[in-house]
Amino acid sequence: MKISAKPRRDVPLNILKSLGPAVARVSAAEALRAGLGALIGLGLTGLFLLSPIVDLDLGLYLVAPFGASSVLLFAVPNSPLAQPWSAIVGNTVAALVGVAVCLLVTDPALRIALAVGLAITATILCRAVHPPAGAVAMTAAMSPDAIAHLGFWFALTPIGVGTVSLVLLATLYARLTGRHYPFRQFDDPSNHGTNDRNPTERLGLSEEALTGILERYRQSFNLGVEDLARLIGAAELQAATQSSGPLTAQDIMSRGLVTVAPETPLGEVADLFRRHRFTALPVVGADQSFLGVIFQMHLISQAREDALRLDRGFAAAFRRLLDGNRERPITAADVMSVAGPRATTDTPIAALLPMMSEGDTDAVPVLEYARIVGIVTRTDLIAALARSAARAGTG
Repeated sequence: MKISAKPRRDVPLNILKSLGPAVARVSAAEALRAGLGALIGLGLTGLFLLSPIVDLDLGLYLVAPFGASSVLLFAVPNSPLAQPWSAIVGNTVAALVGVAVCLLVTDPALRIALAVGLAITATILCRAVHPPAGAVAMTAAMSPDAIAHLGFWFALTPIGVGTVSLVLLATLYARLTGRHYPFRQFDDPSNHGTNDRNPTERLGLSEEALTGILERYRQSFNLGVEDLARLIGAAELQAATQSSGPLTAQDIMSRGLVTVAPETPLGEVADLFRRHRFTALPVVGADQSFLGVIFQMHLISQAREDALRLDRGFAAAFRRLLDGNRERPITAADVMSVAGPRATTDTPIAALLPMMSEGDTDAVPVLEYARIVGIVTRTDLIAALARSAARAGTG
């Protein structure tokens, strides 16, 4: 019996798809964050350090490859190609290669091709791959007059000085905008400042094993070990929640809420914590609109700050914090958090897990039309997952 294979109709469609965007969608806010970072980085560097006009006396001038470096440093700061070693060493090594080739080879076409090719090889061997480094080598090869004047000094200024400036500004800008640069290291302390891994990153895999995965799939240039651990952990959480069924916040949330008003004194808040053994109390307005949430840790943190500011013991500061007879008693509105994560009744567990597995969030309020209808605590989440696991074991 002869079976003839039919041509797949989706092959042309797949080819067309392969020519389309390969990068996932990003928010307009993230695009603006990256563009503003490059504007600030290059603007400050050009204003205070490197001139936009070629200066062959000191070598302190901007070159085109700095624009390409800015794309990596400000738009994709988590990329291994954007890290300080890759940027600084990569650009500097490429500049040295480009200068050497420019001084030794007279044919322009050969000089440019050789400079770029050797720069790629050298930066790979130095573990400092940085795509703009190819442009640095090409810039040197295409500028024989400048190189004849500056020589190997070109690698220091403008290349080295300019790259260091951009890296420093990218580091500061990342901190100010809530990003991590340089990227996290595998052995960094957890969010709680201990040597434990963050819960979502406890995979049972060593750094060497994760590095081996990156090398096996040739992704070392695209992803760091720490980010790979975070992605695997997030994927495991997603798979666990989907295998347990499409549970949502309304299926597991606590509905019998105990709330406080923004003007409630902290002494009463502490009494409610002690009486109900809660770890979180929602703060609501007169119309039951959600205003914020107070965690027990907020009371401890506030007392600690007062103790340091007033130079007194923690116990005395804590008693003063809860004292309702003060001239102006501290209220719930003074310590509540208004910027924490929130959910709706339709939010799946898959989205709730990462909210509470990292950081200091013990509970997530569930809102409908800006009013709180429930709250999902870590206890609620653990109980739901335990029930799902039990059902799976008996299924």
